[in-house]
This record gives sequence, C-alpha cells and structure tokens, in this order.
Amino acid sequence: QVRLVESGGGLVQPGNSLNLSCAASGRSFSGSAMGWFRQPPGQERQFVAAIAWNGQTRIYADSVKGRSTISRDNSKNTVFLQIYDVKIEDTAVYFCTAGGWGTKFPPDYWGQGTQVTVDS
Repeated sequence: QVRLVESGGGLVQPGNSLNLSCAASGRSFSGSAMGWFRQPPGQERQFVAAIAWNGQTRIYADSVKGRSTISRDNSKNTVFLQIYDVKIEDTAVYFCTAGGWGTKFPPDYWGQGTQVTVDS
C-alpha cells in the first residue's frame, strides 16, 4: 500500500521559514516526479511546487517563487519543501504528491496533508 506522510506543519510566525517533509512508502518514487499542493481556508487546492525524478527540473507557483525550495532524497524516498519569509497567505493544508507534473498532469498519489498556520 502506497503512503505519503507529511510532517513539519504547525504554527509559524510571519517572516520565519517553513520546513515540510514527506516520506513515501509502499513503492519507490525515484523514477517519478514529486510535489506539493496546498489548500488555503475556503479555497480550492492549488499547486505549490514540483521536482523531477532526478531533481534537475523544479517548478514553482508564482505565489512562492523566489522564496521556496523543493528538494528530494531518492535514497530515502522523501521530498522536502522549504518556504522562506512565510506570509499569512501561506496558511493552508499542505499535501505531498507523487506522479503527475504541476498543473499539467494530476498526481497519482496524495498524502493526507499537514496543517500550516502562519500567525504571530
């Protein structure tokens, strides 16, 4: 059974950094793209970032471009998301994904999500 388990959510103060991790199990995703989506309160789920299987291509939503980094460790079947200088509008449930690519191709797998609240 494939599982994607996010960690690192919680309360973050504006201007600080957010560090999320996602550990995959049940199969290897070393040959698949992985990514992150988020769902702000009262809004639809939205794309955040994606990384190619070899880490050489990364794409970001405009809302986080320039202040975020997506990375992966294929030896640990894990993907990471860092958002720097977080803003109130970064408050959302963050979902890890595997397969697919950005908004072009939907993910094959989703995690359960982790809540991130940006508040002072």
